Amino acid sequence: MAKESSKHEPETLSNELILSAEKRFQSAAFIRTKNRRMKWLETNPDYFSGDLELADPLLYDRLVRRFQSAAEREAEGRRKGYSGILEADILRGEAKLDALQHVDPNVAITYKRGPDGQIVAEDKDEVPQSKEEGLEMWRKQMEWRFLKGGDTDFDYSSVDNNEAYDDHTAEERDEEEKVSPSNTLLELSADVNSIVL
Repeated sequence: MAKESSKHEPETLSNELILSAEKRFQSAAFIRTKNRRMKWLETNPDYFSGDLELADPLLYDRLVRRFQSAAEREAEGRRKGYSGILEADILRGEAKLDALQHVDPNVAITYKRGPDGQIVAEDKDEVPQSKEEGLEMWRKQMEWRFLKGGDTDFDYSSVDNNEAYDDHTAEERDEEEKVSPSNTLLELSADVNSIVL
């Protein structure tokens, strides 16, 4: 029996190394995709324009719109036009109803009903203290959404498969931060060999 188990050990070790190599490859591909998307965002700052409001109208309302002055809202309204304002208002209302009916623990902002059915004010930690903080929170949320592939209207293949967006410096830095499984195995085997029985 002992011979059979030792007979399978190299095969098991080989399979583990193959799985480890596949994980490293997948991780490297994920890092490359993330870096390409980040580079695209850096070269296309207009992505964060007001049209992105419709991506998450509730979040935009809480983080950005609440700090707009009457003049800013009026200018935004002129830019959008009547149909644009109506679309945003309808989407915001539908999103609010959906958020109340289907609480999603993964969203940054939550809505709750009070005892009389009214919408309860948000938690203190969900409230930005200034217009600048609100815009920064909005930008971070939309950036995260973009990086994880959450913009259903965007053609990610145009970025993910485009080497022009490669940031080799960032990739090298990310690779250096990882621990190589082969080095770890060598270190472990050296530790095991140094043990005196």
